[in-house]
Amino acid sequence: MRPRAAPTVLLAAVLVLALALLLSYDRLVPDGRRAEPVGERPLPGVPSGFFTGSDEAGVRRIARVQDWLGGEALTVGHTYLPGDRWSNIEGHPALFGPWARWKEERPGRLFVLNVPLLDRSEAGLSDDEVREGLRRGAEGAFDGHFRTLGERLVEHRLGDAVLVLGWEMNGTTYSHRCGPDPEAWKAYWRRTVEVLRAVPGQRFRFDFTASRGRDAVPWPLCYPGDDVVDIVGLDAYDQPAGLSFEDQVHEEYGLAHHVRFAAEHGKPVSYPEWGLFRNGDNPAYVRGMLDWFAAHRPVYQTMTDYCPHGVWECADNPESARVIRGALGAGGAGA
Repeated sequence: MRPRAAPTVLLAAVLVLALALLLSYDRLVPDGRRAEPVGERPLPGVPSGFFTGSDEAGVRRIARVQDWLGGEALTVGHTYLPGDRWSNIEGHPALFGPWARWKEERPGRLFVLNVPLLDRSEAGLSDDEVREGLRRGAEGAFDGHFRTLGERLVEHRLGDAVLVLGWEMNGTTYSHRCGPDPEAWKAYWRRTVEVLRAVPGQRFRFDFTASRGRDAVPWPLCYPGDDVVDIVGLDAYDQPAGLSFEDQVHEEYGLAHHVRFAAEHGKPVSYPEWGLFRNGDNPAYVRGMLDWFAAHRPVYQTMTDYCPHGVWECADNPESARVIRGALGAGGAGA
């Protein structure tokens, strides 16, 4: 039998452990604010959503997720315009109609729309092609497409939407990436916002959303200016493999940099995309993100819910699902 530790030794161990936990949590909240850990209890006062698909079927899935959560927590509807051709970037009644009806079913719901800035969005365009497209956009070649988009949103009673223009511009996935010509990218963003703000009846808010970390270029190099940005967002998936949540906070251009940058520019934050990824079913990451939201009160947060990122459609993540249900279930966020 192992001998019991002396009472003074036990007391010292408890004090050391408590101090370590306190210091660790302080590191997660870099600006000095502190929130109670969310853990498995409700996430208070943060508008929340699940991305379950862009079409009418995706709208219907939201109700099924609500049933799974056991509450009415989901007040954010988030979808994406197809970026293959300009006619789809202009939007269609088949897409906007179901979302408009969903939004009107309950006061206070928020509609978030990701808008590609160039067509052939995921066609692997060369840097030269991207550079040319950005410069043409900055000169006004695509103004008509965005004017049509704005008019259709207003027509469908979605004139107060949050528009996430040219998201993850610091990466290489999309044709609207910033890297080939940051100055043209910023000028193009500014012109697009001016066109959309000129649409009668609109009350759009514009969300500048990069992907967490450095990626291909530092995302602050792409920031187009405080006068044309309303929200500073961040897409933050659990990657790369082996990177802890605290490392995601403190990495170059990570979560801590994001909230500091937004505060310096007088902007609120958002998290349009987040979810599990390279580290599998990782409830520690999920708890970390929920605690981060509780501390920094984003305009909205939306979990991406298809495999491998999600917890409702993806049976491979049961422990993370338990945490999400505790935070967003009955009496949770948005209720």
